[in-house]
Amino acid sequence: MTPRHRLIVLCVLAFAAAAQAHAVNATARADATVHRTFLLGRSVDGHTITAVEMGDPDTQRKTLVVGCIHGNERAGIAIAKRLISTGLPSETDLWIVTNLNPDGAAAVTCGNAHGVDLNRNFRWNWQRLSGTYYSGPRPLSEPETRIAYRLIEHVRPSVSIWFHQHLDLVDDSTGNRSLEQRFARTSGLRLAPLTPEPGSAVTWETHRFPHASSFVVELPARALAPAAVTRFARAVRITAMVALR
Repeated sequence: MTPRHRLIVLCVLAFAAAAQAHAVNATARADATVHRTFLLGRSVDGHTITAVEMGDPDTQRKTLVVGCIHGNERAGIAIAKRLISTGLPSETDLWIVTNLNPDGAAAVTCGNAHGVDLNRNFRWNWQRLSGTYYSGPRPLSEPETRIAYRLIEHVRPSVSIWFHQHLDLVDDSTGNRSLEQRFARTSGLRLAPLTPEPGSAVTWETHRFPHASSFVVELPARALAPAAVTRFARAVRITAMVALR
């Protein structure tokens, strides 16, 4: 082999090694996972509201879980906490808001510290409502609602699951029916339609992102036993994985 041929071979080998290293680094970056907490803002009474992101931030298929929006419907908080403490399959990106209404949860009231039902305070089809479902003076009047609004606009989740109580069902009103069926089957709840409410989170999300899927899960009226928390957390993980296909 002449010196010139030897130089060509060495250059080819060096290029191949560099390309392989680049591919390995690119794969490592693509497969990198995160587990990080973001401070989203504060409630009317100054309680912090956070979101935890878990999984692969590079994937386009993202899932949002909100454990509590009505302060007297707190069972979903345990599911959100279980998800945070449990590992996820690869290629998923899960965003978890454990409690969007900490003031209401502390007072065990439906609304926030202003008495506003946050699930009637979103923009789409907002109406002036009073009483238990007081919708506030205007859409997005509450800091908690604005926090959720900004997060959803930023993340643009493919799937959003909002936990409520006390009807023991998965709502069949908005969202991808096959995902809702899978969640209902895995969790042991029935699938049934609820009347769409004005100014609700899921109706706004469905209008804003028509190709995504946002739905309500109505948990039982009581606090969840540990086995039930595990079952619902598993339903979330399976739904997130099914949404990837």
